[in-house]
Amino acid sequence: MFVQPIPTLRRDGDALVVLDQTELPWRVVERRLTTLDEVAAAIAAMRVRGAPLLGCAAAFGVALALTSNAADDATLDHALATLRATRPTAVNLAWALERMAARLRPLPFAARAEAAWVEAEAIRIDDAQRCEAIGAHGLALLRALPPRAGRPLRAMTHCNAGWLATSGAGTALAPIYAAHTAGVDIEVVVSETRPRQQGLLTAWELAAAGVPHLLVADNAAGLLLARGEVDAVVVGADRIAANGDVANKVGTYLKALAARAAGVPFYVAAPVSTFDAATPDGAAIPIEERAADEVLAIAGLDGDGHPARLRLAPMTTRVANPAFDVTPAALVSAFITERGIVEPARVVEFLRSLAP
Repeated sequence: MFVQPIPTLRRDGDALVVLDQTELPWRVVERRLTTLDEVAAAIAAMRVRGAPLLGCAAAFGVALALTSNAADDATLDHALATLRATRPTAVNLAWALERMAARLRPLPFAARAEAAWVEAEAIRIDDAQRCEAIGAHGLALLRALPPRAGRPLRAMTHCNAGWLATSGAGTALAPIYAAHTAGVDIEVVVSETRPRQQGLLTAWELAAAGVPHLLVADNAAGLLLARGEVDAVVVGADRIAANGDVANKVGTYLKALAARAAGVPFYVAAPVSTFDAATPDGAAIPIEERAADEVLAIAGLDGDGHPARLRLAPMTTRVANPAFDVTPAALVSAFITERGIVEPARVVEFLRSLAP
């Protein structure tokens, strides 16, 4: 089973230690969180990010809230509401909070805190196992792609859906890691993913794992697909609606359009918890609008090699900064889940099979 080089999050006594992703790829920094508000702030500021990992962090946030305060209904409700408000698009966060609530509400107040830690850890382990299964099913899809002459199998991805975004191997990158481990000659085309540059995290991950990759500007993706230089696009998801529409990091929709025009398969890798039967279609998915400064400035290293931010435009510039877009189900070739491969036309049937 895939072992994370650095745990994305872990319990340390009555604290949660997280890998601060806003410091990457320049520095590896862990943060020790001891309160509900610190966990909520870490999620909102994207120190913790990635749909599955948000669910894990939120679960531990509930445990912290019940440990440091009276574990009564008011405390539990406050914790759930505070964490749910941090990132509205990613359904895994709400899914994990609902799982925590279902486990904790029936318990006596005195038993809730310890039960919350146990359930949060179960969610973390469950996420790692789901990632492993996604990797195995995705590997089968990659192996089935037509052979290339004179070059490796080339997969394109967008944003970061690797081990940094989960408690395991990742979602979109899990099949990549599985293929590399299995000896498949594979190369990954990594788009930079403006404005938060999560593609740099993907490149950092792949470099550490020894997986060949190319970092490209977001706007280069269409040309590479049109030239036949990419064999498949594999992305993650923050929410999949009941009809199969997919919310993912902004820029995903453009890659799906380019892939369809080029005749290249477009795969979405996500655990079952990312499917939201309560959201009928993509139009009903809330799209997070983030701060203008993410567009007006960019992070990097200064001339002395120290992390710094560079202003790109005047502060008076008007900005629109949607964090996600929606890819219609019709542009998705298949969903890669821990339960197997799901065709877009069968999403409704798939969701019915999951109902208790």
